[in-house]
Amino acid sequence: MSKNRKKTVIIYGAALILVIAAFLAAVIKTRVYNEREHTASYAGDALFSAGDSTADVSVAAAARSSTWSKIFDINNEGITENNYQAFTYDFTFSNNTRDEVESFKFILTFNRDNVYLAQGWNGAVEIHQKTDSGEIVSLVPDLREFKAEDHPLNTFTVDGESFVAMKAGDYFVYIPSSSMNAMEVPIKPYEGTTPGFILYVPIGEDINDSSLELTYKFHRTLTNEPLFWISLAGLGLWIIALVILLITSAQIKKYATLHERDNKIINESIETFTGFIDAKDPYTNGHSKRVAIYTRRIAEKMGYTGEDLDRIYYIALLHDCGKIGVPDNILGKPGKLTDEEFEVIKSHTVRGGEILHSFKSLEHVEDGARYHHERYDGRGYPEGKAGEDIPLIGRMICVADSFDAMNTNRVYRNKLTREHIISELENNKGRQFDPQIADIMLGLIASGDVPVGE
Repeated sequence: MSKNRKKTVIIYGAALILVIAAFLAAVIKTRVYNEREHTASYAGDALFSAGDSTADVSVAAAARSSTWSKIFDINNEGITENNYQAFTYDFTFSNNTRDEVESFKFILTFNRDNVYLAQGWNGAVEIHQKTDSGEIVSLVPDLREFKAEDHPLNTFTVDGESFVAMKAGDYFVYIPSSSMNAMEVPIKPYEGTTPGFILYVPIGEDINDSSLELTYKFHRTLTNEPLFWISLAGLGLWIIALVILLITSAQIKKYATLHERDNKIINESIETFTGFIDAKDPYTNGHSKRVAIYTRRIAEKMGYTGEDLDRIYYIALLHDCGKIGVPDNILGKPGKLTDEEFEVIKSHTVRGGEILHSFKSLEHVEDGARYHHERYDGRGYPEGKAGEDIPLIGRMICVADSFDAMNTNRVYRNKLTREHIISELENNKGRQFDPQIADIMLGLIASGDVPVGE
């Protein structure tokens, strides 16, 4: 797996982990939120008002107009006129959120004496009465069916009807009903419920100084949690990015296949052409390919990669293409060449440059053919360039070409020994060879990356 592919896998894997982490965080956050018990307190004017619609929930108490009154002769004083009036108190509980209220209950504490609880509807009521010896507690499932004899509560009976007596400090806990008939809970988003109670108080008085403690729990669905949508959006982006990556990868793979095929065609074409050149001299058969291989390895050590290495390899393959115009009797001559014959041999560099001049798709290809016999000290041919003035590709091929010449049998001599080749490279640094490139070749020999004496 390439470094880029590994990096891509790591990035996509990390992104997916973040998306999953966000989703799990949304699940955990929703669960924790649903398990949390919320509280709120209301008293006096805050309780008997329209309620705060900006709060998550609100409770607003209100008394309907008094419709009837009764005589409460609590101390058997012989009272003959109605002295207590009945009020129906509504306690409107409002859910002001997008979440469902799963459950709630409230405690209504009376801060005055002489309050009598007559009826209530829908929910259950747990009544707490303070006594000198402690507290009386009794659960009344439905006040509409309240019977005094069934509960150990302090009550007062008027006209055959029993009322629960509440004094300052007494309170009751209202527990809403979830039955199909009442269905006070759960409370849907932006809806509410209104439990009610009938209370008797002295005429002219009210319970507006009472206080209410509310506890409630929400049931938030996962879709109401912002992190859920963030994770969903992240997953959507991840999937889109993955699809784009797969499509892009398929296109790149297709391009790479075509590119590989084209390179193979180019390579085979060039090798076929250079094979014609090498075939002119059986003693140098395979020379062009070996020089190309050595030049590529030199280039690798110099930091070249990818397509640049392919380009350098092809340039080196074609470095001797000018020999196509050199007569066979000169190329294969076993003895010393005459001056005229040597000039013909030297001309292969210029001819090679001319042949490759129009090969524009392979950058610097003509430089490899034209300048691979230039010397670092300026005594080479065809132009006598020296040092850095010699194109780099020419200096690279020069070392590879000379190494192969020393490492193979020629018509006029046998190949040199390993020690002799190393000595020639060392002695000619700065003279025939670029010192840096010669050192690279010496390193390749020492590491065994190029064969010597095989």
